[in-house]
Amino acid sequence: MNLIALYFRLLIRFLRFFAEAKTRYDLHSPYLFRLAEEVIEDRREFYTFPVVDKLRSKLLADERIVQRLDFGAGSKIRPGKTDRTVRDIAHNSAVSPQSGKFLFRQVQFFHPKAMLELGTSLGISSAYQAGGAIHTPFYTIEGCPQTAAIADANFRTLNLPHVHLLVGTFSDQLPIALQALQKVDYIYLDGDHREGATLQYLNTCLPYLAEEALIVVADIYWSDEMEKAWEQMRQHPKVRFSVDVFHFGLLFFRPTDDPPVHLKLVPARWKPWRF
Repeated sequence: MNLIALYFRLLIRFLRFFAEAKTRYDLHSPYLFRLAEEVIEDRREFYTFPVVDKLRSKLLADERIVQRLDFGAGSKIRPGKTDRTVRDIAHNSAVSPQSGKFLFRQVQFFHPKAMLELGTSLGISSAYQAGGAIHTPFYTIEGCPQTAAIADANFRTLNLPHVHLLVGTFSDQLPIALQALQKVDYIYLDGDHREGATLQYLNTCLPYLAEEALIVVADIYWSDEMEKAWEQMRQHPKVRFSVDVFHFGLLFFRPTDDPPVHLKLVPARWKPWRF
């Protein structure tokens, strides 16, 4: 799929998403209203943001060549390209500032006790999330050794000793991370956008989920496969809330007899007529 076709596809998906999306003024659940207030509506700047911005600027100027090993679906922006500069990876594969800030606020809102990320890349998304819970054990997995080495150096530079980086395929390293954590209540799924693989990772994690857990799924509109995977994940019987914010899908696991709630949410300022 060429770049124009990809962006056109995402535009069509976004317009459909936007038409169906609710705002905080449509919410009846106190928990979901607080989520909207503290994660979606909050526009404050936090201590982690300028630190990660500085790291991003450094990576965007880095012309080192990385021999990429990609075990997932691959890049749609640079399909088939294995030799990439650090600058190219930071520009096309790293989480955007807006999305990174969302992840930071989501972590701060949720207060996890054990965190897991699948898809470290250069460590930018890890830095946002780890910055939101600086005393929480954080395991992150990266398949490409050269990319992982750069991420590991970034974690040392940012003084993130609670981040533990595992290098290898998700299939090999995920059981190791789960065994180390025993119970995990926050998982960020990124880095492999195949339907079957995404569902497999979810099933591997389920026995280790804490009673109240949150799984954040990246790029749920990235492809038809990811849209199908998201639909199946949000319909899992243990999911009580699912929130679609377009770039991410949020799955909340919690014991309750209440019927599940599935929402698409946007900031209230995007739909001022719903005040």
